Amino acid sequence: MNRDRKDPPAADEKNEQTESQSERRQRKQHESENTDEALEETFPASDPVSPFVPAKAPD
Repeated sequence: MNRDRKDPPAADEKNEQTESQSERRQRKQHESENTDEALEETFPASDPVSPFVPAKAPD
């Protein structure tokens, strides 16, 4: 079974892995880059719809 990094350890699983400061910084940078890329990919859809409806021009 695949587990997410944030999942609590299973009862039979030891949680002895520690993350160094440089590994943490590198992981956070990678997460930030992924978030930025996802935002850029969805940018047009993330804009709110404009409520402005122009009036008809007078004849």
